[in-house]
Amino acid sequence: MPTSQEIIKDLEQKMKKTIEATMREFQTMRTGRAQTSIVEGVSIDYYGTPTPLKQLANLTTPEPRVILVNPWDKSSLADIEKGILKANLGLTPTNDGKVIRIAVPPLTSERREEMKKILKQSAENGKISLRTARRSANEHIDKLEKEKKITEDDKTHSKKDIQTMIEKYEKELDKHLADKEREISEV
Repeated sequence: MPTSQEIIKDLEQKMKKTIEATMREFQTMRTGRAQTSIVEGVSIDYYGTPTPLKQLANLTTPEPRVILVNPWDKSSLADIEKGILKANLGLTPTNDGKVIRIAVPPLTSERREEMKKILKQSAENGKISLRTARRSANEHIDKLEKEKKITEDDKTHSKKDIQTMIEKYEKELDKHLADKEREISEV
């Protein structure tokens, strides 16, 4: 049976992973600026195997509104182009036979508002995950106290530590959300 310190340490790891997962989700959201993270996870059918685009090509942003896809295997250009179109990102790739250019159009004000709603939902999902981890940790602490493995004071201190931790990570999530919303609002 884990100790209360082990439970809290495990909880912190889970919360860090939740923040990282939410941040990855935020990075795939398209702002008005070109970012390689928008397309690097796009699945490309490469010789019958679904492969992430970042494993097939060098991705760069030579201009603020252009993503340049330079595949290592030039014969995969058509497959990459199809994969990007199939990903339904609202982006149209242009194939010149050597590289693929993806122009990132500026966001309309309606689309910006829609993106903010999606971001907020994503952040809320992250908070739900944090709260679920907290509930699980609290249940383990209660179980330890019930089995007389920790005192009631230890239980109280552990729950206080858990609450402090969730508040810290929720604030971090809110900060990342505010940063991303600001980024989307920039014209």
